Amino acid sequence: MTLQPNQLRPSPISATVDFDADGVQHGFLKLPISTDESAWGAVMIPITVVKNGEGPTALLTGGNHGDEYEGITSLLKLSSTLKAEEVSGRVIIVPCMNTPAVMAGKRTSPMDKGNLNRSFPGDPNGTVTSQIADYFTRVLAPISDVVLDLHSGGRTLDILPFGASHVLDDKSQQQAALEGAKAFGAPYAMVMFELDAEKLFDTACERQGKVFVATELGGGGTSTPQSIAIAERGVRNFLIHYGLVEGSVEMPEGGQMYLDMPDASCYVQSQHSGVLELLVALGDKVQKGQTIAYIYDMTRSGTAPVAYKAERDGILMARRAPSLINMGDTLAVIADVVERLEA
Repeated sequence: MTLQPNQLRPSPISATVDFDADGVQHGFLKLPISTDESAWGAVMIPITVVKNGEGPTALLTGGNHGDEYEGITSLLKLSSTLKAEEVSGRVIIVPCMNTPAVMAGKRTSPMDKGNLNRSFPGDPNGTVTSQIADYFTRVLAPISDVVLDLHSGGRTLDILPFGASHVLDDKSQQQAALEGAKAFGAPYAMVMFELDAEKLFDTACERQGKVFVATELGGGGTSTPQSIAIAERGVRNFLIHYGLVEGSVEMPEGGQMYLDMPDASCYVQSQHSGVLELLVALGDKVQKGQTIAYIYDMTRSGTAPVAYKAERDGILMARRAPSLINMGDTLAVIADVVERLEA
């Protein structure tokens, strides 16, 4: 018999912080484990709660994937600097959601190979990754009003810096998230199309009626001074926009470009393995039918490369970072440039 969500046992994760207490608290989400190295051990997920009276709750998360460093770095910095007197309401900061993956510097967890952002809503009786997803779905999301999940491209993608929302059935919810994606203040704001949204943290929160904003802020398995600056400014903008911190939203000096991903044709995926030569750079304009990349067969010389063409007009908003490529890898993502973003 399959248990329904309201029949699931309580999460095995316990928090060492009191979510209802005013002030600044630093602690852990503790998930019991038993391994060859630690018979009675725990996965220790760092968490900071900053609360000051009544008001909205913002949940800020990084490290959903362990090789995406802008969110991890900016939230670790915020956790040590945000003061209770600066806040109206409550800010919950989790810099390293999938702590095992973060510690390994990998997209997925070394404990169970779990991809946290493909594991929601999770299962309290499942693997370590699934249990983490369950806690965020059933404990942290319900007590939050707005959620900011900071991503970048990790080791295999490089992506233009943007704040993003999704198309939702509830247009007021969609508009609230869209305004947050703009207010994040990255050089780009986007309505994003996901290839499969069913098991995302985004979807788990949106189905609870939460205002959810995601980002992509670079990639290549590293960070830069520029990408960290965008992340830090964006987090503060997010808190200002939703009324948790006083101040004025700061937008990029060069203005903000709006992008739209209407369907799966935005993704260019490889049907070959070999070495990738991209002919366009991030942010370049492309036209439908334009050759944007070649893939060369490395098993023999004297063979002509396979050409890959854009299926739509737009700009290159993401690209594969490593030059080695296999069948099924996304080599490029093309988004439409639009004048406005509206629900």
